[in-house]
Amino acid sequence: MKKILNYLFEHKTFSRSAAKDMLVNISKGIYNESELAAFMTVFLMRSITIDELLGFRDALLELCIPVNLNGYDVLDIVGTGGDAKNTFNISTLSCFVVAGTGAKVAKHGNYGVSSISGASNLMESVGYKFKNDDAKLQSELDVAGVCFLHAPLFHPALKHVAGVRRQLGIRTFFNMLGPLVNPALAKSQLIGVYSLEMARVYNYLFQQTDKQYAIVHSLDGYDEISLTADTRIITNKGEKDWTPEELGKRKVHPEDIYGGNSVEDAAKIFMKILKGEGTWAQNSVVFANAAMGLYAMGQYKDYTDCFQAAVTSLESGAAHNAFKKLIELQ
Repeated sequence: MKKILNYLFEHKTFSRSAAKDMLVNISKGIYNESELAAFMTVFLMRSITIDELLGFRDALLELCIPVNLNGYDVLDIVGTGGDAKNTFNISTLSCFVVAGTGAKVAKHGNYGVSSISGASNLMESVGYKFKNDDAKLQSELDVAGVCFLHAPLFHPALKHVAGVRRQLGIRTFFNMLGPLVNPALAKSQLIGVYSLEMARVYNYLFQQTDKQYAIVHSLDGYDEISLTADTRIITNKGEKDWTPEELGKRKVHPEDIYGGNSVEDAAKIFMKILKGEGTWAQNSVVFANAAMGLYAMGQYKDYTDCFQAAVTSLESGAAHNAFKKLIELQ
């Protein structure tokens, strides 16, 4: 590792194949935590290159335990995290709202590193049991329209960096990798990113695929549609800044979407909104993200129809019903 670190400290970058080899070696557990921390810190000091990100992704997908969802075209709604905003679990709620419309969702997630409650913290706290059994995951999609893919169960390489990431407690390049390595290879994705630079990187990567996608970045720093400011949205069709009023009918304040101080707080907020008892602001943000997920999938003709479908899903109880069905299967 010393040789690798000295190479990187000289402002040199990895080729795609070298980056892949590096992550494969990390997955073998041959480096200690101090070495891993130093390695991860390099990519906080400078931007990761496209080749490096592709190489790291190649390694994780090669080492991944694949998921066969029986031909379902699924949507993933996922954020990079690392925006330090501590919002409630907007992406996870949006997944259930989308499932309530009849679309299929395979949400990829992990424990929070730079946030109090990641998707996995939340799902575990509300009674979901993590699994990588294809038949059980397919059953969840059949019955509830949604399943959850806990990243460490599908990416063994991650277990060797989990402790270091937790101790660092800050965003690393693994945040960037998460949306790129859904083991179900979701055909549609809504990806929230913490910077415009990352939005452009993802756009470049997804343009090389047949994926239907929407990449979102709130211009005041959120890695989701926050409705606290305009949102840059990049899709297969192009790039545009949308106002809060266009996306969610109104602008909200940062305190409106605060996620609490613990996983327990996050779970209470999650359940309250899912049961239709959320505030106008909370609901609007969920509607906007769910609608953009449906828009990315091409489920409806225009965004307005997607938004109305999201409203109907939550207000009719269909989203909550999808959640109840999922938990009953555990």
